[in-house]
Amino acid sequence: MPRKPFLSHEKTRHGRIVWYFKRNGKRIRLPDEYGSDEFNAAYERALTGSSTAAEQPKSKTGSFKWLVGQYKRSAAFAALAPATRRARDNILKQLLADPKNADGQFGNISKAHIKKAIDKRAATPNAANNLLKTFSHLFKWAVEAEHIEVNPVIGVSKVSVKSDGFHTWTVDQVEKYREHHKLGTKPRLAIDILLFLGLRRSDAVVVGRQHLKDGVISLRTGKTGAWVYLPVFKQLLESIEATPTGDLAFLTTSTGKPFSSGASFGNWFAKQCKLAGLPDVCRAHGLRKAGATIAADEGATAHELMAMYGWTRLAMAEVYTKEADKKRLAKAASERLANRM
Repeated sequence: MPRKPFLSHEKTRHGRIVWYFKRNGKRIRLPDEYGSDEFNAAYERALTGSSTAAEQPKSKTGSFKWLVGQYKRSAAFAALAPATRRARDNILKQLLADPKNADGQFGNISKAHIKKAIDKRAATPNAANNLLKTFSHLFKWAVEAEHIEVNPVIGVSKVSVKSDGFHTWTVDQVEKYREHHKLGTKPRLAIDILLFLGLRRSDAVVVGRQHLKDGVISLRTGKTGAWVYLPVFKQLLESIEATPTGDLAFLTTSTGKPFSSGASFGNWFAKQCKLAGLPDVCRAHGLRKAGATIAADEGATAHELMAMYGWTRLAMAEVYTKEADKKRLAKAASERLANRM
């Protein structure tokens, strides 16, 4: 088969062939598999000078910007949960906003460079650790794709986070919110879904009647992809039936449309907390913790919590059951002491 016009190829240091469309001093990288449907489509776009061809990566092969572009078109990136994909895409965009990062050669990035970037963000440990996770996945893929031989992230430790995380709502705070937002209102339905189902914000905004059957909510969680099977308690069912809901999502905006994201719902919910007179620390995240705490205090086992919250690690569930056990043991010890006095 004769080679198509304006094509050239190069061999990488790993022995892989990469193809380019060259014409009028411009060079466009084409998909690696010569003759594939993707390759032919990209070639036709380049040949006709379509706008899509003009949008091909302008970064030079070997630059960090080029590597990120390849990574974001990879199956590894596509397999990430949507929320994780958006978060890591934003982190990478911030890095590429600096021309020094974008144009730098990714092959020259070392463990010392990664460590320096993490240490630079030590004052915001969660941001530093999110950057480390992004680097880790990116360079793991780069090794597998044979763009680099050594993963520079290996050996770089996470930054210690000295925090208990999001504020866990107290029972009094839950009751105060529910007293202010009456049954049949959207703010009331929101807290009932978060509390009685233990869903993350990103899942709370998509759950609807299509997930409800025989008194159980069956849902694949967005973050982990795990299926959860959640019994719908009487209080929640009453709240659902008393509230105007959307066709596919129980929770909707003032216009009747589903929330665009878990973050937008979180901002709306924060306003509802303020209207109820709750402190700023009360957020949607903390209700998931409150639900797990209440369930553990009521005797739920670690494995029951794992099934309810879709956790894949026993250690996560045991955080709550161990704390509940300490409360029960302390109470029992106090009672024994009081009986002897």
